[in-house]
Amino acid sequence: MKKMEGFQKRYLRGLAHGLKPVVLIGQKGLTNELLKSAEQALELHELIKVKFNDFKEKEQKKEISLAFQKQTKAELVGSVGHIYIYFRQQDDPEKRRIQLPQR
Repeated sequence: MKKMEGFQKRYLRGLAHGLKPVVLIGQKGLTNELLKSAEQALELHELIKVKFNDFKEKEQKKEISLAFQKQTKAELVGSVGHIYIYFRQQDDPEKRRIQLPQR
């Protein structure tokens, strides 16, 4: 998937507004179990919210977020406070729940 444009990210942030965080990152950071849970959530929902419970420094969250993106191949759509929104489009076109707007 090519890099998303601003209007597409804005659209996804709007869709994510009513969602609850499905992945919680605590003291242990990115564990194998957490990444497996995130993979399942991305496969099922495509758009997920991740909450940072124990990381209050912006730099720590940024580092973990980059590692999360790299390992899950999800794209960061936006963040507000301790909540980060990620999107990864389903590979199978028939299982896709979200259709990104095109210009």
